[in-house]
Amino acid sequence: MPSDAEQYATIKTQTLALLVAMTTDPKPTYNIDGQMVDWAGYQKALEAKVEWCDKMLAGEAPFEIHSQGYT
Repeated sequence: MPSDAEQYATIKTQTLALLVAMTTDPKPTYNIDGQMVDWAGYQKALEAKVEWCDKMLAGEAPFEIHSQGYT
């Protein structure tokens, strides 16, 4: 089973692929038969998901804390 970091990276890769497809062939936001299709909102949601993945991946990475004590 893939680790959490691998799953976050996969989600990010898939979301970026959707964003590339959207920006290659952009579509306008429109209303049809009372149903709104909000492409701009969808793009913002995808961008937010990429940011979320970045935060989650940063939390999975090892880190060091440098500190110095004084007496």
